[in-house]
Amino acid sequence: MEEQAGREDRSVYREDWGEGLTSKSLPVLCVADVHKGSVSVLQGVPEQVSPGQALWAPGDSGVVFVGWWHEPFRLGLRFCSNRRSAVFCVDLEGNCECLSSDSSAVSSPRLSPDGRSLVYLQGRVFGPHAQCLQLQLFDWQIRRSSLLLDVVSRPTPGQFAGVYDPLLPRRCWAEDSRRLVFSSPSRSRKEVFVVEVGSQRVTRLSDSSEFGSWKLLSIERDLMVVSCSSPSCPPFLRVGFLPPAGGEAGVAWLDLDDPRPVPDLEWRVLDVTLPPEEENAQYAGLDCDAVLAKPQGRRGSGRVPLVVFIHGGPHSQFGAEWNVSSAALVAVGFAVLMVNYRGSTGFGQDSILSLAGHMGRQDVKDVQRSVMTLLQSDATLDPGRVGVMGGSHGGFLACHLIGQYPDFYRACAARNPVINFATLLGTSDIIDWRYSALGLQYSFDRLPTPDALTTMLEQSPITHAAQIKAPVLLMLGGKDKRVSPHQGLELYRALKSRGSSVRLLWFAEDGHSLSRGDTQADCFLNVALWFLQHLCAL
Repeated sequence: MEEQAGREDRSVYREDWGEGLTSKSLPVLCVADVHKGSVSVLQGVPEQVSPGQALWAPGDSGVVFVGWWHEPFRLGLRFCSNRRSAVFCVDLEGNCECLSSDSSAVSSPRLSPDGRSLVYLQGRVFGPHAQCLQLQLFDWQIRRSSLLLDVVSRPTPGQFAGVYDPLLPRRCWAEDSRRLVFSSPSRSRKEVFVVEVGSQRVTRLSDSSEFGSWKLLSIERDLMVVSCSSPSCPPFLRVGFLPPAGGEAGVAWLDLDDPRPVPDLEWRVLDVTLPPEEENAQYAGLDCDAVLAKPQGRRGSGRVPLVVFIHGGPHSQFGAEWNVSSAALVAVGFAVLMVNYRGSTGFGQDSILSLAGHMGRQDVKDVQRSVMTLLQSDATLDPGRVGVMGGSHGGFLACHLIGQYPDFYRACAARNPVINFATLLGTSDIIDWRYSALGLQYSFDRLPTPDALTTMLEQSPITHAAQIKAPVLLMLGGKDKRVSPHQGLELYRALKSRGSSVRLLWFAEDGHSLSRGDTQADCFLNVALWFLQHLCAL
């Protein structure tokens, strides 16, 4: 009987935390005693949460950690800052206290040098999987949290646009324990900011006019280390001391190595104004932008073919930073337009919320409007040789575009694209997003209905498959738990049955990001050759 029970136990389904965390189910907190050479599991973590992001409490009296609720079942955690979670502190005797709200989504607790303050990021549960976040401040003495930075709904041009990255640098506090330094996007540029705890004043420390991306790596005794880059310059390190409070705008930055811009590559940010007929009635007045990288000057007398590059997410962004794929495509001879449609991060919470219920329409129009704005303003580009590429939601949009504008795009390359929201519902590790993306409310006990499935299908690229004329290159990860590879296969079969040009690359051991080194090399070479074949042989 014991042998039979053992065999049955090994067959019991064990949940995990989804894409990129398939081997992670129920982590524990461990304390290592370096003098005794022993490791013990810390007791007292609430049974309903999985712990992570741990750090020592003031005076090493306990451990502060984030606990993610895993009941009634786990949803994918990677790239999702909207999972119910809270900040806890457990002492070495196993007594546990919740320090934050237990009905929000939190991350990234960071303790001040004097041990009196703890900051952490807080957002809403469900809804957009990435969002503008609050910065909360927990006072260790009075045991209470207060709001340090709020969500920015609609930023003023040139001003602080909010916090979007769910991970603060490990070291982000100034030595005075009164100021916090962090990076955050402002539209398509990434800046370094400092916020003063008492006044809540935010000051920009970076100048992104030359290098569009500044990322704080660490600050130690007020010495800041940042990584700077642009679409034409790979990352390099800069350092600078944080001036005393009130003089932060006067940072003297020093390069640790010389910037090495790529020759013959120019870039700029394209601001895109939307016409009245493409406005979102609920969120009127929003706009978008795009980052253009292209060969410097005109090559010969011919015009340059254009590749439209669309980010996934959808709530992420293309920063004005180094992107090796774009730079390599420019080196091959293409111009690359990286579009930040409404719903991208860095443009305020209203922009993010505006996309729910309008996917496959609003984002598609934003991309097409960006492309047309560019072509009308740049005579060096060839409007007859335009291709499109993207992964995940970017692949979703790429496939929408070649179906909705079949005579405009000449080639398409899509990595793990969403093709049919309805058939993805039962196979994705983030089933909540399948509802939220379409403006539908989600709860753990929600069951699909004919109306919901119809809405999902209507907003999917598969409905336009019969109109597709462009040759399509599909790249699929066999172990993708976020967007099942059967999504891409669904489009592949629809195109094959109609005699359309399609090529499929299957990476059996890779997941959603197609991040293995050999996979990345294979994908880029195939994408470059695909566009050379179909855009440059015309």
